[in-house]
Amino acid sequence: MFGDLFGKLTQIKQKMQEGKERLATVTLSGEAGDGAVKVTVDGNRQVKSIDIAERLFAPEHKEEMEDLLLTALNRALKDAENSWEAEMKNAAGGMLGGLM
Repeated sequence: MFGDLFGKLTQIKQKMQEGKERLATVTLSGEAGDGAVKVTVDGNRQVKSIDIAERLFAPEHKEEMEDLLLTALNRALKDAENSWEAEMKNAAGGMLGGLM
């Protein structure tokens, strides 16, 4: 009984690791301000790049840039979180019933 459970848990752990490796190759982006700020993350929720329009570097646009950066980051990270959750559920593959 426990041997079977241990085997399934080992399988799930391996599939989750494979999923994390796949997610590292997934790129997701979030934009704000009609593309004035663009953020790219991978499926593991690691920020890979931030692109900010030059017009936002003026001191009078500091607050706008901060707001747009937060919006773009949150959009990209939300998409990454959804991808991560889907990948981990797929890795578990129903082996844990309704727990995931």
